[in-house]
Amino acid sequence: MIASLRGRVLQVRLDAAVVEVGGVGLLAYATPATLAGLRTGHEADLATSLVVREESITLYGFADADERDVFETLQTVSGVGPRLALAMLAVHTPDGLRRAVLDEDLAALQRVPGIGRKGAQRIVLELGDRLGAPVPTAAAVAPAVPDRRGEVVEALVGLGWNQRAAQDAVEQVVPVDAGAVEAVDVAAVLRGALRVLGGGRG
Repeated sequence: MIASLRGRVLQVRLDAAVVEVGGVGLLAYATPATLAGLRTGHEADLATSLVVREESITLYGFADADERDVFETLQTVSGVGPRLALAMLAVHTPDGLRRAVLDEDLAALQRVPGIGRKGAQRIVLELGDRLGAPVPTAAAVAPAVPDRRGEVVEALVGLGWNQRAAQDAVEQVVPVDAGAVEAVDVAAVLRGALRVLGGGRG
């Protein structure tokens, strides 16, 4: 099994990245949040999961080992394959999924495309506490929240849109007067901006 890869990013696509390792370009599918942290020409360090099927061998990349482990645990649920597991991590963080399962929050799980009420109930029933408890966060009061709009714009530029189109899309999702985009919102804002950009590249 390929547990991780480190190398230069050759390409960042909407759903995957190509990372050069030992002269070989490996295609790894990933969530928008993970892809937003990659830059073409820079080094990437990804935790990975190799899914082998009779008709295909597919590599999935993750920002850290925890996200990879949650991805693999999700696939133990009947009816949840790697694509749906990745979609779940595109909508929710690992801790978000832990909270949704432990709290039996079916509405949160149904926000994932492809998961209906019965599917959400099956996920809660079959996973139980197998994802573990959410990691406690420090209850410190931050003096100020940095605005992460620039990171979203950079990610969109990295995906092929020009600077102006990227800025306009982000502005449509989160107007300047709506407050700062926090770290936890970056993936959500990126998904919204991609929907705004829709069919064409800038």
